[in-house]
Amino acid sequence: MNNSSFDLFVPGRLCLFGEHSDWAGRHVLTDPSIEPGRCLIVGTDQGLYARARGIGDFFELTQVSPSGEDCQFNTYRAEFQVLKSVAESRSFDSYAAGTAALMVREHCAGGLRLDVFRRDLPLGKGLSSSAAVCVLTARAYNLAYGLGLSVEEEMDLAYRGELMTGSECGRMDQACALGKGRPVLLTFDGDDFDFEGLNPGGEFFYLIVDLRGRKDTRRILRDLNEAFMGGDRGLREALGPLNRTILEAACRAVSDGDAKALGALMKRAQEVFDEHVAPCCPSELSSPALHAVLGHPALHELAWGAKGVGSQGDGTAQILCRGREERVELARMLSMDSGVGLLELTIGNTT
Repeated sequence: MNNSSFDLFVPGRLCLFGEHSDWAGRHVLTDPSIEPGRCLIVGTDQGLYARARGIGDFFELTQVSPSGEDCQFNTYRAEFQVLKSVAESRSFDSYAAGTAALMVREHCAGGLRLDVFRRDLPLGKGLSSSAAVCVLTARAYNLAYGLGLSVEEEMDLAYRGELMTGSECGRMDQACALGKGRPVLLTFDGDDFDFEGLNPGGEFFYLIVDLRGRKDTRRILRDLNEAFMGGDRGLREALGPLNRTILEAACRAVSDGDAKALGALMKRAQEVFDEHVAPCCPSELSSPALHAVLGHPALHELAWGAKGVGSQGDGTAQILCRGREERVELARMLSMDSGVGLLELTIGNTT
């Protein structure tokens, strides 16, 4: 056990294309006619900053609030049943506790002191804030106890730790473990997943827009899973063949550095989502705040395309701007007109 403190950073995850295809691809196990899931993701510049060290028999967790003003500190015995109960409580600590429970049970790990002292990643906005906590916990245990786990193994533990909280997430979110800045194509085939890094052929200037609305991600996932397993043809088409076609074109556009083509694909992906996916959970996916931003007149001149993020709903939007200066101007206009929160993300070789 490593008693020395060490620092960690885990970014959030922005799904550029292919939301919901991760859990859909898992259903290949029971229905071979379902296509493997595919998505294109990138790690955000924002994330969680933590300090960790191995300790005796307790899991000690400090988590700073998103505002940075408050810290929540709790101590739990480093025992599977204790941590499992915390995971099932749906408390602020549940995600970290679920992953810690698996580390204790499956890797004979003991206690851990985990201090999440800074976070600039918004919560509940489709940027994998909960998965980042799970990955952070798995990685902290991995380093503190010298377990030698691969990134894929960390992702698997984080995924199963999040499932312990009652979430119906797929495996996409835990791809935040792969780091920030480089687009990655993920493929989900049953319980198997694979990833391939892409080399952008140019720069892509994104605005990530915190819509400051409300959404129930658990409700979205529950309703879509029920519709998918109930055989909803539109939903299966959207998450299968239509998604595959869009993903193949998007990967080419990224590799070619063709921001205009990528923006057009963003518009197409949002059209498919609104037509085939949103009707399966209308209470959460009608998304008035999202569509107000997507329809803002300034996007016509300053952006190539825009779409929702993650599970969608009124959490977050992503906008591909026409350039660096256009991003600055669009951010100014959206902030003034809509009062939204804004984050920047640049993909590609920046200078």
